[in-house]
Amino acid sequence: MIASINVKSEIGKLTTVILKRPGKEIENITPATMPRLLFDDIPYLPIAQKEHDQFAEILKQNGTEVLYLDDLAAEALKDTNVRQKFLQQMIAESGFKQGKTADALQDYLSGFAPLAMVQHIMEGIRKEELPLKNFDLKNISENNDYPFLMDPMPNLYFTRDPAASIGDGLSINRMTFTARRRESLFMEYIIAHHQRFASQRVRVWRTRNHHTRIEGGDELVLNDHILAIGVSQRTSAEAIQDIAGSLFENASGYDTVIAIKIPNNHAMMHLDTVFTMVNYDQFTVHPAILTKQGQIDSWILHPAKDGISIEHHRDLKQVLKNVLDLDDLDLIPTGNGDPIAAPREQWNDGSNTLAIAPGEVVTYNRNYVSNEILRKHGLKVHEILSSELSRGRGGPRCMSMPLVREDLKK
Repeated sequence: MIASINVKSEIGKLTTVILKRPGKEIENITPATMPRLLFDDIPYLPIAQKEHDQFAEILKQNGTEVLYLDDLAAEALKDTNVRQKFLQQMIAESGFKQGKTADALQDYLSGFAPLAMVQHIMEGIRKEELPLKNFDLKNISENNDYPFLMDPMPNLYFTRDPAASIGDGLSINRMTFTARRRESLFMEYIIAHHQRFASQRVRVWRTRNHHTRIEGGDELVLNDHILAIGVSQRTSAEAIQDIAGSLFENASGYDTVIAIKIPNNHAMMHLDTVFTMVNYDQFTVHPAILTKQGQIDSWILHPAKDGISIEHHRDLKQVLKNVLDLDDLDLIPTGNGDPIAAPREQWNDGSNTLAIAPGEVVTYNRNYVSNEILRKHGLKVHEILSSELSRGRGGPRCMSMPLVREDLKK
C-alpha cells in the first residue's frame, strides 16, 4: 500500500501536495476587516487565481500530484451524519454553540451539496442569507452593521499552516489567531473520514485541541529524524516542547528538534518566511534574523530519561552542520544581503522557497535579486507570477502542504 503521508525531508522530490485555489473568500475582505482577517491588502481575485493556477501547473509538470483542500473536505463529508457533526462543530467555533442562530445556520448549510457547502463556509456566511431578523450578535461582533455571521477564511490558500506532515504522520494545528483557528478543522475531518487517509489510520502527533499555539510555517522537516521549528509570532516554545515529547514517545523516528527563535512580528510571522532548506547543504536565510557574527538563539531538544533534554546554542550554522553531519553549509542570503533589496524581497517572501527536489525550487518572480542569487549558488529556479498572491504575505512554501515526498538516498 502506498503511504498517504510520507514527508521525511524538506527537499525530497515532491510527489503529492494539497493546495487551495483562492476563491470568493478573497473578495469578502474589506478595508475595515483586513486587520480582523490578517491581511494588509486585498488581492484581485481573477489575477490571483491565474497566478495560483500557474503555480499548480508547474508542480504538475514536474511530476507532483495536486490535491485541492475543498475537494478533499467535501469527499470526507459525504456521509450525512459526519457532515452534520462537522457543521455543528464549525458553527460552534464560529461563535454559535447553541440557540436560534446556530439552528438556522445548521439548517441553511445542510441544504447544500458537500462541495458547495464547504466552499460556502470558506467564503463566509452573510446575515442576509438567513431568514432571521435578530441574531446572537454577542457571539460574533458588537457591531450590528457587521455583515457576516461566519467570517470568510481568506488565509486558506496558505495550506502549509493548519497542518504539517512529519514522517508518516502529521500535526493538526492550534492556530494562533481567531481568524485562522477554524481552518484546521477541515484537515481533522479529512484525516478521520476521507478514504485515502482513514483507511491507513494516519498518526496525529499533535491535535488541534490544545491551548498552546503552533503553525505549519514554523515546522521544517530537515531529514528523517530531525525537525527545525520556529519560536515565532505564531508558535510558542511550550507547543514545541509538547510536539517534541509526542514525537519522542510515539516511535515517530524523530529524535532531534531544533527550536529557532525568530523576531516576533508580522513581517517574519513563521520560520519559513526567513529560513528554508533548498538542498542537502543549502538554506535560504534572511540576514536580519542573524547578528553580524551569524548568531541566533536556538535550542536542541532530545529525548531523555526524565523527559526532554534541552541545550542552548547561538551559532546556527554550526548547529546545522553538527546535527546534519555536514562538513560545510551554504547559507544563501535573501536579496543577496543588500540592506534595501533584502527586506523588500523578504516582505514579498523572497525566503519562502518551496523545494520540489534537491536543489530545485519554486519562487515568486518578483524576488528577482534573490532568484538570481539562488541560481548563482547552483539551484534550479521555477518562477511563478506573484502580483496578487503575494499580497497575502505568503510564498510558494506557505501555499503548499506536502503529503508525500520521495525519501532521500543515504
